[in-house]
Amino acid sequence: MERSRRPGNLPPRRVKRSVFINCPFDRTYNRFFESIVFAVYASGFVPRCALEIDDGTEVRFNKICRIVEECDYGIHDISYARIDPRTKLARFNMPLELGLFLGCKRYGGQMHAKKACLILDHSSYRYRSFVSDISGQDIHSHDNRVPRLITVVSDWLRSRSRRSNIPGGKTIFKRYIEFQKAMTKICRRMGIERRELTFVDFSAIVRSWLKVNRVRMAK
Repeated sequence: MERSRRPGNLPPRRVKRSVFINCPFDRTYNRFFESIVFAVYASGFVPRCALEIDDGTEVRFNKICRIVEECDYGIHDISYARIDPRTKLARFNMPLELGLFLGCKRYGGQMHAKKACLILDHSSYRYRSFVSDISGQDIHSHDNRVPRLITVVSDWLRSRSRRSNIPGGKTIFKRYIEFQKAMTKICRRMGIERRELTFVDFSAIVRSWLKVNRVRMAK
């Protein structure tokens, strides 16, 4: 995988504890996306995705490549790799980005060899019907349930990072429920509708809420 060109031929920038999130940016998936972002922050990591920068001068795929290069961890939910009821065509952006991440780990040299990823689906063996080449890798099921998704994400981050001070999934989910209850007041205070929040807005709110409420985070 060719590395990004940077001034003075510097290697790609690495962002400490960053986690690339590969999932559908779809209103029907939003509750799952928000729960992943919250779980990543509550575990002491930084979620990254293509929504973090709105720059019309940067090609979307190039942006994704750059973020993948900068992240040691990746969370890939392929549950929306299915036939779109409107277009009658398959949605394969998620498997594509998963392949990019795996390729970066395989061909990116020593710098990327330690990359690790969590592959998610709503059932454990569905992938065999559309992307069987990833057979042999652990596929984690979230059963389309937010509590299960938060637990899987936090448990995986604790296991891969070997950081025992990351809270358990049940603890993070309880905090997430408290956070969701506070969101209405937070949005009202900001003068913005919940559905208008950008990824940057939501991330800032999560970080601030965790800090104010002194949720135990890994350091």
